[in-house]
Amino acid sequence: MSRPSFSIRADAVGPVSMLAERRGCARWLSGWRSGLLAMSGAGALGAGALGDLTASSGSVAADGGTLLALDRVSVRRGEREVLHEISLHLMRGSITALVGPSGIGKSTLLATLNGLLRPASGRLHSAGIGALDTPAQLLAHRRRTATVFQEHALIARLSAFDNVLLGLADRRHPLSPLPWPRPLCERALAALAAVGLLARALVPVAQLSGGERQRVGIARALVRDPVLLLADEPFAAIDPALARHMAGEFRRLVRERALTVVVVLHQIELARELADRVIALADGRIAYDGPPADFDAAAQARIFPMPSPLAVPCKE
Repeated sequence: MSRPSFSIRADAVGPVSMLAERRGCARWLSGWRSGLLAMSGAGALGAGALGDLTASSGSVAADGGTLLALDRVSVRRGEREVLHEISLHLMRGSITALVGPSGIGKSTLLATLNGLLRPASGRLHSAGIGALDTPAQLLAHRRRTATVFQEHALIARLSAFDNVLLGLADRRHPLSPLPWPRPLCERALAALAAVGLLARALVPVAQLSGGERQRVGIARALVRDPVLLLADEPFAAIDPALARHMAGEFRRLVRERALTVVVVLHQIELARELADRVIALADGRIAYDGPPADFDAAAQARIFPMPSPLAVPCKE
């Protein structure tokens, strides 16, 4: 089975191509804005207009086998060893929830999976690339990896569309005075459509709700057409009901894209609903690795010990 590539549904190519062709420099921004608003008002760019992704062959198989393996990986921050001899295999197409107490090393593990932190010892192996030992291998791995950040990491004064385009900043020279290439603009619009925000593409992020900003962050990750998607507490800043809804949408998107996902969550029930596998960290080691159904109250108590009650002095 092939991994679908990020593309635009055939009946939406005309409208999106027109918008993308206009995008690229400030002189026609107002015209592009008017065109988008007019088409949105007419219903041509409704929630379903670009929501479907067509399938085409990808470079990495969607099912079966290990995408990324860690072999006795230890990571230090300064003098402190945060992760100790972590070994795990991430299977293609799986959703893994990473849980554990605050400060235990979950974000450190995500940064290691992304190649941002180098292990003090041990090795990472990526399918089709090999051991991530050289700058070239790390770059190849990072080009097919994307991250959704806890605090969104968006630029408030820029529009949703411009923030999504920044997810492709490594695809062109940082000092280029040329407009963004039309294929990249089309991908950014398609990513916004996939998360239901095409009609809000030109709205500054500062004017979006918390849930909308989170969807912009997800679109910015999806636009990279990743194989591995990492998410650091993506639902922490929104209320529980919206978090559950967003988790369902997130699962739908990653299933459609045949992505391999590692997501840090502090909401245990949400982790059990969203993931195929739960990994819990304690004292810098893997303390639980198994199906969500088995991560019951007893297993959770071993990972999240209750604080001892404070002694109350007796009155004499």
